[in-house]
Amino acid sequence: MKVSIFDVAKKAGLSVVTVSRVLNHSPAVRPKNRDKVLKAMKELNYQPSAAARSLALGRTGIIGLTLTTLGDSFLDLVVKEINDRLTEQGYFLAISVYSPEEDQAGQNPLFQEDRVDGLILLSPVHEDSYVQELRNKEIPFVLLDNQVRHSSAPSVLVNNRKGGYDAARHLIDLGHTSIAHISGPDPFLSSRERELGFRSALDEAGLSPYCVERGEFSIASGFEITSKWIRSGSLPSAIFAADDHIALGVINALQIAGLRVPQDVSVVGYDDQMVASELQPRLTTIRQPAELIGRQGAMLLLEWINGSRMPQLESPLLFDPELIVRESTARLIRTQ
Repeated sequence: MKVSIFDVAKKAGLSVVTVSRVLNHSPAVRPKNRDKVLKAMKELNYQPSAAARSLALGRTGIIGLTLTTLGDSFLDLVVKEINDRLTEQGYFLAISVYSPEEDQAGQNPLFQEDRVDGLILLSPVHEDSYVQELRNKEIPFVLLDNQVRHSSAPSVLVNNRKGGYDAARHLIDLGHTSIAHISGPDPFLSSRERELGFRSALDEAGLSPYCVERGEFSIASGFEITSKWIRSGSLPSAIFAADDHIALGVINALQIAGLRVPQDVSVVGYDDQMVASELQPRLTTIRQPAELIGRQGAMLLLEWINGSRMPQLESPLLFDPELIVRESTARLIRTQ
């Protein structure tokens, strides 16, 4: 038997009017009562009629999300959290995947009026064109992991400078003084800030980097750069990779050359991808708060949609990453 709004009201111990207000995202509902309604909906597996609500509110009931890849477990977690939060509010998520070379806002079908109620842009590369296009069309939007630190648009960022600092500081605290960094592509703010944090920690300790090499967020990039160092006959005692895929390539190159991780070279990654805890050795890395990023992004967008005006933020929401110490780093053993 199909669950109705009356069943939800009875389960929550509230009126049908209150349940209706929650379904229509009315601000005139106490947080405690809103939580009761959402809990009852979940327990009863109640799915509000998107078509009926959309007709009543003049909305599509669809939120769009753009990103450049599906092959990233960190981004997968962000998208899953966004989808879960939007589903709670009766929205469907439409995903558009594009390559950075195709990053043209005007050509994306999600950027057309009446297609979506709002958009979440996940790691956009050319965000200025996006922002202008969406403002011109008056489509609510939120930027996640965007490339302009002080964007005037509502955005959610990770404190990547702190992440880079913590990675380098961890290696320094283990006694390493010859530390290299393989950074990510320059267009990404995350790449630049991780490198700045890395350099800051070394400067603070009175050290200079063994080397800083510009790479790509790929296994091949980490492998090629590390292989070059191996062929030169000179290696650092520790390497900080700008993401876990690079770190995987680093470890692969070292192991093929007969070098041990971490006994010969310590390695730190970034993101805490699913593979990080499955490697041998398990990877020390910097974990980004994927669920928090997704949750806050969805909340900001819904706030704009329901309030009919852009949330007024003095600066982007900034969340700290976390150092996860596993088996790929060890204290430097100095030979006599």
